[in-house]
Amino acid sequence: QVQLVESGGGLVQPGGSLRLSCAASSSIRVSIDTMGWYRQAPGKQRELVATITSGGSTNYADSVKGRFTISRDNAKNTVFLQMSSLKPEDTAVYYCRATYNVMHYWGKGTLVTVSS
Repeated sequence: QVQLVESGGGLVQPGGSLRLSCAASSSIRVSIDTMGWYRQAPGKQRELVATITSGGSTNYADSVKGRFTISRDNAKNTVFLQMSSLKPEDTAVYYCRATYNVMHYWGKGTLVTVSS
């Protein structure tokens, strides 16, 4: 079993920046495979934002390429999402996902609101 806790969400003006963090924990020592960020805006389906493998390979949604950067600290099983040039359409609940032993685990989400 893996627990995920996100942090770093909040209210930011258009053009601003935020950094999200997600820490994975478990009662046993685990090495998380892929970690990623997904988001769900009101009335919309959850969508992929970015993922990163344990080897550092990344994948981004077209809508965030060049603005968001995903990174991770494997030793701490923590993933980060640096978000810049934020737009109102980035407003959503952002969820962290971790894959371990072919199972997917989700955090409870953190709200990001981009508004003036």
